[in-house]
Amino acid sequence: MEGIVGVTHRMIRVAARRRLARLARAVAGAGIACSMAAAAAQPAAGGAADRVRPSAPPAAEVSAIEAQSRALERASEAVVGLRARAVDGARSAATLGTERTGSGVVIGPDDLVLTIGYLVLEADTVDLMPDDGRRVPARVVAYDLATGFGLVQALAPLRLQPVPIGQSGAITRDEPLVFISGSQPGGAGAVSPAQLLSRRDFAGFWEYHLEGALFVGPGRPDHSGASLFNGRGELLGVGSLFVRNALGNDASAVPGNMFVPIDLLAPILAELRERGASAASARAWLGINGVERDGEVRVARVTDDSPADVAGLQAGDRILRIDGVAVDGLAQLWKQLWAGGAPERAVTLEIQRDGVTRSLMVQTVDRAKTLRRAQGI
Repeated sequence: MEGIVGVTHRMIRVAARRRLARLARAVAGAGIACSMAAAAAQPAAGGAADRVRPSAPPAAEVSAIEAQSRALERASEAVVGLRARAVDGARSAATLGTERTGSGVVIGPDDLVLTIGYLVLEADTVDLMPDDGRRVPARVVAYDLATGFGLVQALAPLRLQPVPIGQSGAITRDEPLVFISGSQPGGAGAVSPAQLLSRRDFAGFWEYHLEGALFVGPGRPDHSGASLFNGRGELLGVGSLFVRNALGNDASAVPGNMFVPIDLLAPILAELRERGASAASARAWLGINGVERDGEVRVARVTDDSPADVAGLQAGDRILRIDGVAVDGLAQLWKQLWAGGAPERAVTLEIQRDGVTRSLMVQTVDRAKTLRRAQGI
């Protein structure tokens, strides 16, 4: 007799497929509706009386909707839940916790799974959770500081087809998109329509900068490692953050999610498989969280035993210059830090504390060398 867990997961999959089929029809139908409306608006040669009238979509278009529904169903099946536990003594546990949950998506025939890197940063164990209720152990293949991508390899067959990779640079503002997250121990993943709200560079407070980040709405809390697809079931991005203003600093506050664009993956995929990180990830690290407001950059937090901590930097300090270059924003600070020379070198920071300007010498380190790794596999 089929167990309760098996029955539950089967019911969840059936319900999810029905929701996905309805969503696929809505996504494809939006395009057909636009085409029909455009055709109806064009007068025929005989004048207004002979204007083309909208009619039901022909069989070819109905068939296209069905094909799109199947493509999105395959994409949904390739999105898995992911659960990771950090190694003992992990530095990242202070901000990310020791237990992390999110999603990943199968991108290779060898069960290679793409996720967001912070989920598997300093991970000791990783489990993948397909829709059928299994828990499949995995090992970390790569964590890329530069892009934020993470790769894990399933250690048992997932029996899932990899998703096709799309072109994130080709997304338009009016293109219907699909946001899919993976299953979790407490329930199924979720599928919902989405829309590109903006595309712009993003500077993270944790010494991170991403060019051409995708900001998508409506915002969802289950964004970590979630997948963004177009209507053809092609992967466009990997979920990273919930943001309060997905439209940008000068626009109305509209919540949404930031996705790492998939176009960043192809140039570094072989390198990630071979070395575990891209060459761009070998970069200087200070060990601070920064905040930017009105053209000022201040230290919000200093990581214990980091280069900044050893040098005496404190929360609240305003950073005026780095190696003599004036600092007017987080993006400029991070890029100057990484472009200034070798990852491990002496960096001069001019700061202001309690109205007094002073100079601090910080001996930076290669961030990757500070991370703890699991023993064995």
